[in-house]
Amino acid sequence: MVNIVWISDQSTHHGKNKIHQSLSPIVFVSHEFIKPRTIEHRSYQVSIAQSALNQNTLIVLPTGMGKTVIVLLVIAEILKRGKGKILFLAPTKPLVIQHSKFLKGHLLIDEESIVSFSGEIPPAKRENLWKKGKIIVSTPQVIENDILSGRVDLSEVALIIFDEAHRAVGAYSYVFVAKKYREKNPDGLIIGMTASPGSEIDKIMEICRNLDIKNIEIRTKDDPDVKPYVQEMKIIWKKVELPHEFSRIINILKEAISERLRALKEAGAIESASVSKISRKKLLEIQEKVRRSIDEGRVSNVLFTIASLQNEALKIYHALELLQTQGSTALKRFFEKLQVEARSKGGSKASKVLMKDPLIMEAMAYVKDLKIEHPKIREIVDIVREEMEKNPDSRIIIFTNYRDTAIKVEEALRELPDVRPVRFIGQSSRGEEKGMSQKKQAEILEKFREGTYNVMIATSVAEEGIDIPSMDMVIFYEPIPSEIRTIQR
Repeated sequence: MVNIVWISDQSTHHGKNKIHQSLSPIVFVSHEFIKPRTIEHRSYQVSIAQSALNQNTLIVLPTGMGKTVIVLLVIAEILKRGKGKILFLAPTKPLVIQHSKFLKGHLLIDEESIVSFSGEIPPAKRENLWKKGKIIVSTPQVIENDILSGRVDLSEVALIIFDEAHRAVGAYSYVFVAKKYREKNPDGLIIGMTASPGSEIDKIMEICRNLDIKNIEIRTKDDPDVKPYVQEMKIIWKKVELPHEFSRIINILKEAISERLRALKEAGAIESASVSKISRKKLLEIQEKVRRSIDEGRVSNVLFTIASLQNEALKIYHALELLQTQGSTALKRFFEKLQVEARSKGGSKASKVLMKDPLIMEAMAYVKDLKIEHPKIREIVDIVREEMEKNPDSRIIIFTNYRDTAIKVEEALRELPDVRPVRFIGQSSRGEEKGMSQKKQAEILEKFREGTYNVMIATSVAEEGIDIPSMDMVIFYEPIPSEIRTIQR
């Protein structure tokens, strides 16, 4: 069985929900720097904002619960006190545009005082914008470069906000900017905000150290002061039967994996040779142990054998996952890539071995003539059709891990009347396939908000922090893989 998850918002469309009906009349925030009747007064947001005004704070809130509103409340008070500039950092240009638009729409200050930075703006122009801006919204890499070149003086800054603060680890620009800020302005205020700080305590502590965080404000959807504002969601698992034609290939690939697992067991790397008991995660753990052993100089023929077997098994696991979750076309393309890699001088040993393996050759021959696609495509078409018939104004987002699948889903949805699908992918190019520029991403998101498009098929790039408009339905083409998806949805 392969699963589709879809989440359907049971409230009425686009913000006119049962919550507001039950809390009517709505009480709005009143502040001299906030436009009247634009921000609903929520006690948990006001409480967190008051705390964040007094000490460096990490705000951990589920997506949709108003982290940016909390930051807006703090910004308004900093503006009132006239302490200095405000620097709002976000990891991508679409987020920079989104935050800048939000601030301009809610703050009672000259819009020209809110400036946006990106690498596309010439350095000299950025220097002038910095001088005249009260609030600077930027990607962190640009600010890092401008600090190094002396175009930015952090001593002028009273508050820095780090959006998607869980990125503040390692060599990411957030770490550099925070360090320089502490040096230039030890009394300056810092706010980090995230929906997914990580499940490991060590990582959370590293984020707090790197951003000089003294206080953590965490709220969940179950907290009493948050719960009244949580929209009811209906979660449905759709189970889709795989075509019986897939069974033969699945069995062949499982046998190919079993051969590697038996050899790994004989080498002492694993305790069981069962495909059902040894996951890809376990194989990746073995890979890490082998790498550490080699780095420490403990090299042996057995170690290299384990590494080779593990690499081969991982590639076959990936082939199996592609067939089960994406279909025969995805598997064909994967096999084609393996063939190209095996023939190249720099190709991996695992690819070369697999292309000579009788079981893999059998699977390749069988899938070559297979014309059947994955039934999830038709299932999604049916789901979208049904939703649009019930509510023609619906907005739907479909998440998938693979760009090829996004193309297929978009093509299938174009068959439906009144469905206006669009793909939203990452910036990185892969071979001949070009990525999507940040400008194009921002344009698509804006058109999605406006209703030019009503169905967006997105790879994981859309998961982190992008303010997707109120959804009537979210469809996950694959089982939900990441911590970010699980928390933010």
